[in-house]
Amino acid sequence: MNNKEIEVVSKLPASKRYEYFIKKVADFEEVWGLYDDGWAISEDENGNSLMPFWPKQEFATLCAVDEWKNYKAEQIELEEFMQEWLPGMKADGIKLSVFWNNVDSAVLDIDTLIIDLENELKKY
Repeated sequence: MNNKEIEVVSKLPASKRYEYFIKKVADFEEVWGLYDDGWAISEDENGNSLMPFWPKQEFATLCAVDEWKNYKAEQIELEEFMQEWLPGMKADGIKLSVFWNNVDSAVLDIDTLIIDLENELKKY
């Protein structure tokens, strides 16, 4: 990825970054999170746990700041993400934070992400 693409995509509205996430994750069959003795988690204004995920390593690395400054981008295979991570997060009551850009992210229901990913994967 080049720096211009990273800059442009990072500045897109959360809904457009979500669309980009779906396409890239389906293309490369991987998801990225931040890890340091545990996965990065944040909270929404209601105290709900949010786990952030990104479509590419570069975007995750850009968010390894402040309380996540010691975290490193870690790859998660898409099949594992869909079969194990998402059902486990749903059972634990953890919400998704898709493509955080240090300002906002798309926060959505896990079932919505599963459907959107399945629909995108059918195109391949």
